Amino acid sequence: MQICDKLKTQGEVLYVSGEESAEQIKMRADRLKIHKDNLLFLSETDIDFIEEEITKIKPKLVIIDSIQTMYSDQITSAAGSVSQVREITARVMKMCKQNQITTIIIGHVTKEGNIAGPRVLEHMVDTVLYLEGERYFSYRILRGVKNRFGSTNEIGMFEMQNEGMVEINNPSSVLISERENNPAGSVIVASMEGTRPILIELQALAVPTVFGMPRRTANGVDYNRLTLLIAVLEKQVGLKLGNQDIYLNVVGGIKINEPAIDLGIIMSATSTFKNIPIKTDVVAIGEVGLTGEVRSVNLIEKRIKEAEKLGFKTCIIPDGNKKQLKENYKINIIGVKNIEEAIKQVGLI
Repeated sequence: MQICDKLKTQGEVLYVSGEESAEQIKMRADRLKIHKDNLLFLSETDIDFIEEEITKIKPKLVIIDSIQTMYSDQITSAAGSVSQVREITARVMKMCKQNQITTIIIGHVTKEGNIAGPRVLEHMVDTVLYLEGERYFSYRILRGVKNRFGSTNEIGMFEMQNEGMVEINNPSSVLISERENNPAGSVIVASMEGTRPILIELQALAVPTVFGMPRRTANGVDYNRLTLLIAVLEKQVGLKLGNQDIYLNVVGGIKINEPAIDLGIIMSATSTFKNIPIKTDVVAIGEVGLTGEVRSVNLIEKRIKEAEKLGFKTCIIPDGNKKQLKENYKINIIGVKNIEEAIKQVGLI
């Protein structure tokens, strides 16, 4: 609905819904204060009838919500099946490309976050966009995972409010805005979402295990990565973590997969184990190897500039990255070669 509103001067928009009635769509439009004469609505699931209307109206944009509800009488299987989705998508693509009509096809996702049903849908279309978010958080990330005509390295971050999706211009300030004064186990890391740097708070908690086997729980990062880094801490620094349950959380419900947050995980786990807080004006960046070395990461200057912009005083980065820096920064940049040097710099040993 908000996309329809943004395209109000481009021509007619046809919204095809197989799930909601005209009254339901009208209620949403009223709540979002969208009242446009060029917005047309069609409640239909028969692709033959939909094709006739699209050919007759020839809108600038068609939105189909959702592809799993559409069906064709030429296919005997039920709506949402592999054959139905493949046939309908092919017909829509052929018709809209012949008439130069931009089409947005909405597909359901599974609990794992993947597009439900056949993967053939992703292979057929030109662009795949995922709208990601946690159930208990209002933040949403629009992420491109396929794009035949552009980059997939960009994201958009939004917050769900009463008036719809509102863009967050500075995600970093939002994700670290509620940080307490100086808690042990908390550290700020600089992650890259595409080409956009985002500062995110990592929180770790270490408590003595009640059972024989210590637990490792990771929320927002790869569980296997956490267990690997805990093993590196035990081997290279000598921390006795074998009798500790360790929990790691990425604040804000964000999921991070890049290795540049390894150093932050190491520092937050050490901080909570020793119950020594890390200063709130410190940012940690770096990939950690199995021998404890801190490896260089990409786009380091963008990460440093983001930390500097938000008022951080110290940035701990790989020594290899520091040697490559060409600009002068107001922020204090410390280069470290291994994790022992890094945790010494923040007073953890």
